[in-house]
Amino acid sequence: MLRTIFVVGTLAMIVCPQAHAAGGSAAQVARGKYLVEFGGCNDCHTPGYFFGKPDMTRYLGGSDVGFQMPDKTVVGRNLTPDKETGIGDWTTEQIATAIRSGVRPDGRVLASVMPWAAFSKLTVADVTAIAVYLKTLPAVRHAVPGPFTADQNPPVFTWKITPPVVANGPSAP
Repeated sequence: MLRTIFVVGTLAMIVCPQAHAAGGSAAQVARGKYLVEFGGCNDCHTPGYFFGKPDMTRYLGGSDVGFQMPDKTVVGRNLTPDKETGIGDWTTEQIATAIRSGVRPDGRVLASVMPWAAFSKLTVADVTAIAVYLKTLPAVRHAVPGPFTADQNPPVFTWKITPPVVANGPSAP
């Protein structure tokens, strides 16, 4: 990441072109990066992570593992700014809305395996920082397959997620 450092007295200002292009400051990008790393976004959105060898050249470019739930199978989406296979056409506000509400710009609700309910507790400043950071990432062209209905056979390794069985049948998620 290219940076220009201006020193005025004892105050140093770092200007980050990628942050400016994404509509944010270097501090906002740094906060967003911290939250993405702390939040474990890499786990479900970087290929190879679940096999113990994350492909950091495709960081957040979409997983190669699906999560099979009772009604569907989903694969962690491409979070990079690639316009065809990622979230490159999403605005900062649309990214922040998806993180906090679980609703994509096209109206589709994110799968329950995505912890958006927990992320809804993040501040507006924090989800905006995450969105700005995601817009600074290198675009990765990776079309993630799915989602798949329960009767489809996904072409990826899947983890089956089953609700616990209680006395009167399966419990609701």
